[in-house]
Amino acid sequence: MFAAYAARIDADDPLSGLELGERPEPEARPGWSVVTVKAASLNHHDLWSLRGVGLPAEKLPMILGCDAAGVDEHGNEVVLHSVIGQSGHGVGADEPRSILTERYQGAFAQQVAVPTWNLLPKPAELSFEEAACLPTAWLTAYRMLFTNAGVKPGDTVLVQGAGGGVATALIVLGKAAGLRMWATSRDESKGARALELGADAVFASGARLPQRVDAVMETVGAATWSHSVKSLRPGGTIVISGATSGPNPPAELTRIFFLELKVVGSTMGTKEELAGLLSLCATSGVRPVIDTVLPLADAREGFARMAKGDLFGKVVLTP
Repeated sequence: MFAAYAARIDADDPLSGLELGERPEPEARPGWSVVTVKAASLNHHDLWSLRGVGLPAEKLPMILGCDAAGVDEHGNEVVLHSVIGQSGHGVGADEPRSILTERYQGAFAQQVAVPTWNLLPKPAELSFEEAACLPTAWLTAYRMLFTNAGVKPGDTVLVQGAGGGVATALIVLGKAAGLRMWATSRDESKGARALELGADAVFASGARLPQRVDAVMETVGAATWSHSVKSLRPGGTIVISGATSGPNPPAELTRIFFLELKVVGSTMGTKEELAGLLSLCATSGVRPVIDTVLPLADAREGFARMAKGDLFGKVVLTP
């Protein structure tokens, strides 16, 4: 079957390790299902995998892609929950939790195998392309806002960097939940798009805000960390789910302890949270922001756009 896969690891030039071509079809095994992929979406996790983060060389070649929607062997339209081993279903009891493609072949292919427990029904209201955007970026945003931020309707939330998949999800979900959503951007056009999505205000990266906010959603890392800390009200919360500009900013410890700020890490989400997100989208009209849909054969173009940050929303691949 045709697939996009990591053939080599290169920390400095990750796209050099991306190959497109034939790979073996997945084999059925007890407790697992083989899904015919209808749509799959890119994440920064796929780029990090090509750099060797979370993907050791001995696992190569590895089909990439941890987010997908498709049809299972019984004809059911399904969405993949890409955290493998959350419950032990389909894997050994002692196997640690992982994200699909860290241990198992991924979804940038015509078929993918996952534990049957990891499948959720796709709502009829969502297209395959829309549903494929949800299991990582949108689930991450859902958990950041509704599980870890401690915010309530009417609170003000700052989203750092208005263009990525998680950032756009945060704006849309926060607006739907009655939060006042502010965002930062280095790009005027991305700032304008954020306003169209429902952001109440957009500011230049690092700009002084009119007032301090109740929570900051941080996925950028070193480039925005100091601004995030200084933008919080006393007792406010920073929720971190990524560090695309670097993981080691100055700690700002004095401000953090003196103002009793909360720093909360957030990774992915549970199957139950994904079910809640799917239900929210189906009933509220909320839809993922899709930058572009490409055939799987053009996956390299999608990877290159993500690497350059030249997108707004999700890149979706269709086999």
